[in-house]
Amino acid sequence: MTSHTTPAGPEAGPAGPRAARRRLIRELLLVAGFFTVYKAGRLLSTDRTGEAFRNAERIWDAERALRLPGEGAVQRLLLHGDALVHTANTYYAVVHFPATALFLIWLYVRRPAHYLWTRRVLAVLTGAALVLHLAFPLAPPRMLEAARLIDTGQVYGPTVYRAAPDADTLANQFAAMPSLHFGWALMLAVGVIAATRTPSPAGKAPSRWRLLWLLHPLLTLLVIVGTANHYWLDAVVAAVLLGVALLVVPRPRAAGPSTDPGANADPGTDSGTDADADADADAAAGGLPDRQSAAAAVGAGQ
Repeated sequence: MTSHTTPAGPEAGPAGPRAARRRLIRELLLVAGFFTVYKAGRLLSTDRTGEAFRNAERIWDAERALRLPGEGAVQRLLLHGDALVHTANTYYAVVHFPATALFLIWLYVRRPAHYLWTRRVLAVLTGAALVLHLAFPLAPPRMLEAARLIDTGQVYGPTVYRAAPDADTLANQFAAMPSLHFGWALMLAVGVIAATRTPSPAGKAPSRWRLLWLLHPLLTLLVIVGTANHYWLDAVVAAVLLGVALLVVPRPRAAGPSTDPGANADPGTDSGTDADADADADAAAGGLPDRQSAAAAVGAGQ
């Protein structure tokens, strides 16, 4: 294993930057490799349409039996204005991956030990999600006729999926459970709170304002449900899988901030993390409602 401490002495100068570059390249290769394997694995279940819709009916009935609030209640709130639903669609499309990437970059630079921990947790979470995607293909609520929801991405834009699932070669549209949008967002909040819980080198106590990071997974939950890309149970399962990952991955030792990743834990000694945007399902074949009648078309959650 590479040393966690930058060597001292006059010879250490050139070696430090070289070692840091090697670690960075190794991290990029790990992330790219894990992403490629994950994407390839998800696409293995794209042709299981009938099974995906049968599972969707089971999930819908289970939520009603559990008396969970209807997904339509959240969607109706978004449909009060074009700007609101468009913002939700944009949040779903563009925040998920960049926010996770920036979070990992910040940890790599400022909290190397927490970066290793977070990368391992995300790898376990995403690997478990891939297994479930393959074992339990699931059409999202916007495809399910019984849900009476609309595909807000197709009607209002922007959307990350093709209208016909069979024509989408970039994403598995029958991988709704679990929701990695929610799972990653929750880990982002947990990771930031954990990494900033220790006092600063100046002795300043960590701010309680860091708990506001929990608003990110909460907002993500409302967005994935309101846009009809996920069921409530998709988020519940993601949270359970994350809990298991947090239990099996050892937590990092407390450490202060660092501006030199080469002077702390070596971030390149474990399995890679995921950088995939959670592939969900897309719009079922058929006509899309116009925007004026969209709100009236939503009947779930009554």
